[in-house]
Amino acid sequence: MAASVWSGYLTFGLISMPVRLFSGARSSGISFNMLHRDDLSRLKQQYVCLADGKVVERSEIVKGYEYRKDEYVVIEPDEIKKIEPQTAKTMEILEFVKSSEVDPVFFESSYYMLPEEAGRRPYALLTKALEESEFVAIAKLTMHNREYTVFLRPHEGGLMLHTMYYAEEVRKVEGFGAPDVELKEAEVKVAHQLIEALAADWDPEKYQDSFQENLKNLIQTKLEGGKIAEVEKPKKLAPVVDLMSALKQSLAEMEGKKKPVATEGRAAAASSKRSRGRS
Repeated sequence: MAASVWSGYLTFGLISMPVRLFSGARSSGISFNMLHRDDLSRLKQQYVCLADGKVVERSEIVKGYEYRKDEYVVIEPDEIKKIEPQTAKTMEILEFVKSSEVDPVFFESSYYMLPEEAGRRPYALLTKALEESEFVAIAKLTMHNREYTVFLRPHEGGLMLHTMYYAEEVRKVEGFGAPDVELKEAEVKVAHQLIEALAADWDPEKYQDSFQENLKNLIQTKLEGGKIAEVEKPKKLAPVVDLMSALKQSLAEMEGKKKPVATEGRAAAASSKRSRGRS
């Protein structure tokens, strides 16, 4: 099992349970090294002192906060340790809210929460209560030199934890919102039909990063000395003049793409029915 990123106690009311957090997701992809173009040697990143131009070793580096232009107060690691709040080791549930009330824009990172042996029973109880009540828990947690508000939700019989941005960290964009336009009822109706034509069950396995695949192919092609084929770029679409006409055309194209799949499904169902009849 991967190393946990946090361990401590989850509490609500007088109930306390030892738990651990494990990273729930992380981005992955092809990474590149920085090379010297002349001889393709790896480059090394160094810290250089602006005052004397000398390279500074990592052991000589300290953290400092600039409180005035070019003036700093040095903060030592043990000093940070002294001011860690209680949430560094104890995650207290502050309240329970309906999950539908929390906007996903506040979500940051995801973690699996697993109970230690002594916490299995209260962990199972909390998970079941959240599943049946359709509530989620809001708690406080400190890790990575920061105190987070976190969101706890039941998932596949266990608990997932999501760190959240604070309200002041969520940016507002001027002009964002519903455009000041009047929509026709017929346009809305066809838009609903277009959505239904594209409707499908959620399956994350079917979504792939085509750019990463293209990068892999590019690397392999260069290793083999082949010719790099340029990916066809989409044609620029002209601005929609007749919205209803564009909606109807889109719907026709979507239904056309769906028909073969539907036909195959009906054929398979009919074949299965005939087989059952023969047996």
